[in-house]
Amino acid sequence: MAKKVAVIGAGVSGLASLKCCVDEGLQPTCFERTGDIGGLWRFMENVEDGRASIYQSVITNTSKEMSCFSDFPMPEDFPNFLHNSKLLEYFRIFAKTFDLLKYIQFQTTVLSVRRCPDFPSSGQWEVVTESQGEEHSAVFDGVLVCSGHHILPHTPWEAFPGIERFKGQYFHSRQYKRPEGFEGKRILVIGIGNSASDVAVELSRKAAQVFISTRHGSWVMSRISEDGYPWDMVFHTRFSSALRNILPRSALKWMMERQINQWFNHENYGLDPENKYLMKEPVLNDDLPSRILCGAIQVKPRVTEFRETSVVFADGTAEQDIEVVIFATGYTFSFPFLDPSLVKVEDNMVSLYKYMFPPHLEKPTLACIGLIQPLGSIFPTVELQARWATRVFKGLCALPSERTMTMDIIKRNKNRIDLFGESQSQILQTNYIDYLDELAREMGAKPDIFSFLLKDPKLAVNLCFGPCNSYQYRLVGPGRWKGARNAIFTQKQRILKPLKTRALKAPSGLPVALLLKILGLLAVAVAFLLQLRWF
Repeated sequence: MAKKVAVIGAGVSGLASLKCCVDEGLQPTCFERTGDIGGLWRFMENVEDGRASIYQSVITNTSKEMSCFSDFPMPEDFPNFLHNSKLLEYFRIFAKTFDLLKYIQFQTTVLSVRRCPDFPSSGQWEVVTESQGEEHSAVFDGVLVCSGHHILPHTPWEAFPGIERFKGQYFHSRQYKRPEGFEGKRILVIGIGNSASDVAVELSRKAAQVFISTRHGSWVMSRISEDGYPWDMVFHTRFSSALRNILPRSALKWMMERQINQWFNHENYGLDPENKYLMKEPVLNDDLPSRILCGAIQVKPRVTEFRETSVVFADGTAEQDIEVVIFATGYTFSFPFLDPSLVKVEDNMVSLYKYMFPPHLEKPTLACIGLIQPLGSIFPTVELQARWATRVFKGLCALPSERTMTMDIIKRNKNRIDLFGESQSQILQTNYIDYLDELAREMGAKPDIFSFLLKDPKLAVNLCFGPCNSYQYRLVGPGRWKGARNAIFTQKQRILKPLKTRALKAPSGLPVALLLKILGLLAVAVAFLLQLRWF
């Protein structure tokens, strides 16, 4: 009989996990505490305990070609960067196409996940759920935890002296929904991540003045890169990733700093990062420099003290008549349905093999999906995690010994600190392509460029120098998709399709580029003939 797998959560990780379970012939049951799919990406006006919350205007920071599931490209008329409602539409199409909704039990909360008494031999789990006031218990052969890590807001009020005296309104960015109601106010946003920048920019169009406070600064990038293509399709190539791994840190730092400052000089805007040696995640915001340039946003250093109606900063300056403070200070995570002996969260860290498997379990039948923050799109990442986990559950892929996994966790953590630092916001950070290749290698789905160089050189060149998107991991191995090669070669038309909404008159005569080539060839021919005559 097919093994039964419990999937906790019906967000992007849960949907990917359901599809992977079905592909591997497993029997999944998904428990979703709300009444719909989408998780983080389903906007709701009200903030609910126990679920992620976004503001109404959220747009993806990764492009559609780099974010789609590996055997299911997004419709070509979808914009390259999607509003949350458009991304949710894609999830609905995905779920309907693969008939995933029938596996989901909505309005069902997981209360506990416990090892069965015979777990050392069976690897089974007892999952207790609650729905409509009634508790239910069922036994599963595997558990995929897909509950996300943007649920519990990190609210370090104690780190801000005088906050109890502040008479204005203050709250975490999780509670922010839209700019209405903040007209004419003087607002301080604490933080310099993507949410902080988005909220500050949006409010700056309504408020009297917005200030943004940052401890260390940050690099800011545009979604638009070379020739107008999405930034991640230019940045995330195997060739550039290999260069970043090979180059000395000092040379890499110089190159990155020079490239990013081509858009605007971060030092002039008060955003220059203090810890430039770290590979920190940049902020993706097309409007922040413009709003600073217009004076609608002012960048300030860290807050040292709150007073009744004012805020004092580390440089000794103070801003008066502050009415609203928004703490965009990130999130913590926990697993209230798991015993700490299974997945222990300590100082906002968990010890999981490759960010997925608890190393001490006698049977590898529990995995966390999506508990990671790659320097790239999360969607292909969670899909590869789910593909590997389901094959581990089936016994088709084996994990190493507990000692080996523990040593890997320690080494990975040291490397993470060396690359990204010790900030809480970087705890789940990892290199993008390196990690995807790691997962794909575990199940034999990593493409071998050298073998393709012999049998399909055009594809090999694309794999090396083109965008490293999810289709690459469907070319070989388990889960191979016959449409992967075509998806790679047609990605440009899906990028350009939503941009070409204005019909342009075809140029008359020969294109300039072709004309120049012809003239060049003629010049070479004339020179050759003249040289013959000379001799």
